Amino acid sequence: MWQTIMILTFMLSETTAVDFSTSLETKAFLATNWWPQENSSHDHCYWNGILCDNGSVIEIIINNDRLEGSIPEEIGLLSNLTYLSLSGNRLTGNLPVSVGSLTHLYYLDLNKNQLTGPIPPSCGYMVDLIFLALGTNQLNGSIPKEIANLQKLETLNLGVNKFDGPLPSYLVNLSRLKVLYLGMNSISGQIPLDIANMTSLQRLDLNHNSLVGPVCPEFCKLPRLYYVNYSSNHLSGDLSSQNLSACSYLEYLDLSNNNLDGHIPVLNISNFKHLNLSHNHLTRSVPSDLCPKSDSVDLSYNDLKGQSKCTGRKKYVLYLEIFLPIMFGFFFIVLCYIYYHRKTSLPTKVEHKTNKHGDVCSVLNYDGTIAYEDFITATKDFDLKYCIGTGGYGSVYKAKLPDGKTFALKKLHNFKVKQPTGDENFKNEIQVLTNIRHKIIVKLYGFCLHNKCNFLVYEYMEKGSLFCALTDIELAVKVDWIKRVNIIKGVAHALAYMHHDCTPPIVHRDISSKNILLNSKMEGFVADFGAARLIDPDSSNHTVIVGTLGYIAPELGYNMIVSEKCDVYSFGVVALEIIGGKHPKDLLSSQNYSTSRGTSLENIVDKRLPYPTNKLIEKEIMRIYDVSLACIVPDPKCRPTMINVSRQLSC
Repeated sequence: MWQTIMILTFMLSETTAVDFSTSLETKAFLATNWWPQENSSHDHCYWNGILCDNGSVIEIIINNDRLEGSIPEEIGLLSNLTYLSLSGNRLTGNLPVSVGSLTHLYYLDLNKNQLTGPIPPSCGYMVDLIFLALGTNQLNGSIPKEIANLQKLETLNLGVNKFDGPLPSYLVNLSRLKVLYLGMNSISGQIPLDIANMTSLQRLDLNHNSLVGPVCPEFCKLPRLYYVNYSSNHLSGDLSSQNLSACSYLEYLDLSNNNLDGHIPVLNISNFKHLNLSHNHLTRSVPSDLCPKSDSVDLSYNDLKGQSKCTGRKKYVLYLEIFLPIMFGFFFIVLCYIYYHRKTSLPTKVEHKTNKHGDVCSVLNYDGTIAYEDFITATKDFDLKYCIGTGGYGSVYKAKLPDGKTFALKKLHNFKVKQPTGDENFKNEIQVLTNIRHKIIVKLYGFCLHNKCNFLVYEYMEKGSLFCALTDIELAVKVDWIKRVNIIKGVAHALAYMHHDCTPPIVHRDISSKNILLNSKMEGFVADFGAARLIDPDSSNHTVIVGTLGYIAPELGYNMIVSEKCDVYSFGVVALEIIGGKHPKDLLSSQNYSTSRGTSLENIVDKRLPYPTNKLIEKEIMRIYDVSLACIVPDPKCRPTMINVSRQLSC
């Protein structure tokens, strides 16, 4: 037990160094220039703490602060240090060689900084390390063989850096390793066969590298492995030759964006929570056992047959889920009606009690039961204090039910209830969302149709709209480059699904940053389908102009014909807004558009975020920029289709 423990916490406004020990280790640490700047305005940031035992520093936890400069070589003098966490700062320079002197260190987290250079071989002396995280930096070179000396290591995170060279076979010596994350680097070569001998491994992530060759043939010899991500590499070969049926613990498998061919192998599909084999060259038919789990399975962009069978089964199940409860509700109303009239026809005088809530049976919640009373109670009959957003069409309320589940209720304005256009938009949103299901499209759980109170029941999105996130400085920084790229790709995939996988095709007609909602993980979802329209190939598809000013395709102003290319234009505007941090109104004029190609990355990106120095992220942003420019060309015939956009962004 520690005899003396001292935890010191410093606010950024404090500038006086505190001498809390006379030991050489502490003096060496305090001699560095990491103290906060006097003119810092971020008073809410603080030092999490420096923990001492009898004058020796044993723990340093300074996360998500504004530490700048390089890690000093004197760090090696803290010989008793056991825990060092400096993630989420602005540290630069090389990882000092002296860290090898920290032989008692068991936890080292330097994630999310700006460190450069290679990992020094001296890291191999930290033989007590259990957790090593150097991800999201600018480290380069090959992974040193001395890493294999860290026999106690359980977590190794080197992702989102610039490491190159082959995947080291000596990693197999890390017999206790449970988590290996090397994603988003430039690692090349084949996946070593020996990786199958890492029997403690639970999570393996090698996404976005340059790996080639087949998927490891001994893939399923890792008995505890439940998560594997090999996406966005150059893996090839016949996937059907892999014995994936032996992967009894596997729950997450992502092999998307590779060059795999052959047919889909036999799988224990009941175990999978996520299976993504999209963007490959798989052939033959879709196994029937994949259909029931189709919500967690993505087989798109292959050369498969039989997908219509799965789609048909999904629609059949969807119809049962949506319309069967409605039918029961209808029959219940009829019975109530018959009972009521029989009761009123009796000669005796009775007091008639009317149902104050009206047509309650049309409200369906997540499990298909009547939930009107729960929603009214949760919002205290739509009290303003539960309102989280208002538009011209309706207001959105947050409703937390007694079981702890939270929903968003979109209630039509009272004056809109009496207008044909408002009622038409409301019913249109129900019709569209009950016929589509996509992981990037916000879920509709149910609805209420009543002459006084119409509302839709959606899944709740904790972080609100993308528009609000981009206009708020603190939230905008939290939507980092990886999240922004993923939001753009997700919206592209959702629109491609609506345009090309739905029959008839669905056009959203109001794609904007206000209609992309963010969940607690800052993941984006397409919402607000009140203006959506089914495209009839046998009609002219004339329409009134709807949508959000600044995102509407220019051709609607003169021919008023809606097509999928209207959504393509709006998507281009939103994508440029996401990477630039503001609406790209200057780019939308033909004069500026013609000179916008070939511009440098510095002139494109949101200046509130750190410059994207990772080469893969830079490449992704430039690809998005070029594709977005193609989407906003004035002539709709020259714009790409959303399926082409989706494929280009997935390369």
